[in-house]
Amino acid sequence: MFTGHLVGIYTAAEAGALLAPSTELRAIEGVGLDGDRYATEVGKYSDREGPHRQVTFVEREVIAAVNSEAGVELAEHETRRNLVTEGVPLHHLVGQTFRVGDVVFRGIKTCPPCAYLEQLTRPGVRAALENRGGLRAEVVHGGTLRIGDEITAGSS
Repeated sequence: MFTGHLVGIYTAAEAGALLAPSTELRAIEGVGLDGDRYATEVGKYSDREGPHRQVTFVEREVIAAVNSEAGVELAEHETRRNLVTEGVPLHHLVGQTFRVGDVVFRGIKTCPPCAYLEQLTRPGVRAALENRGGLRAEVVHGGTLRIGDEITAGSS
């Protein structure tokens, strides 16, 4: 078991736009994050079927490791992931439900880095995030996400 926290919330209104930080944001069941490019279906990959584009997560620990080990400087918003966690083993949540505050998510699959991410950031980002790019998830039960929310496994 683990108990982690939500330490970053980021969204972009359109494909390719810089991700902007929020201190709180509404998660909409079956849709994603209010105002995000994938919730409004204007993201780069919105034409791909399935709930796996609703919300993406990345571990703050991974970003720190990339910055110290890989020789690539990467800010949280540059990962292009919506939610940044601390103390959460995201890859273990594939196929599992978990709670962030009062919002329930289901982990769908890992979120490997892509060439588009590197195109929007800098060379080396894709390789630096290989096998630790985060998690794609769907919103099972919506609500308001807030920086500092506790993250726990399960939905109860």
